[in-house]
Amino acid sequence: MSSKNKTKTPEQIQYGQLQKKYETKRPVLKNCLRAFWIGGTICLIGQAVTYFYIYFFDFTEQTASNPTVATMVFFAMLLTGFGIYDHLAQYAGAGSAVPVTGFGNAVISSAIEHRSEGFVLGVGGNIFKLAGSVIVFGVFSAFIIALIKTILVEWGGL
Repeated sequence: MSSKNKTKTPEQIQYGQLQKKYETKRPVLKNCLRAFWIGGTICLIGQAVTYFYIYFFDFTEQTASNPTVATMVFFAMLLTGFGIYDHLAQYAGAGSAVPVTGFGNAVISSAIEHRSEGFVLGVGGNIFKLAGSVIVFGVFSAFIIALIKTILVEWGGL
C-alpha cells in the first residue's frame, strides 16, 4: 500500500500546518526576472564578443562561434577566480548557470576547491568533477545525432 493512501495522524496534520506556517515563501517571480535579465545580459555580452571577432578578425558568423564560446568560458573562469561570479550566481540563480559561463564556473570551482591537494591529483583529478557529466552527455548526444544523420541522409537518400 502506498503512503499516499494512508490517512495522516493528527500529529502529522498538526506538524504539516506548523511547517506551512513557518516555511519561507520563495519569491518565484522575482527570481525568474533576475534569472532572465542576468542570463540575457550574459548572452548580450556573448553577442558583443561575436561581433568583436567578426569585425576585428574577419570571422564569419559561423566561424566566430568557437572563439566566442572560449572567450565567455575564460571570462567566467576569471570572474570565478576573483570571487565575482559566485556573487552573481547567488543573485541570478539559473540565469548564470544555464549559459556556457556556468560551465566555466563549474570547471574552475572544482579546480579551486581541490588545489590544496596538488596540481595533478587535486586540480587535474577533480577539475571536471562537476562538468564531466556535461561533457560526456554532449559527446554522446553528438554521436547519436551524427549517427541518425548518417543513416537518414547518407544511406536513406534524403
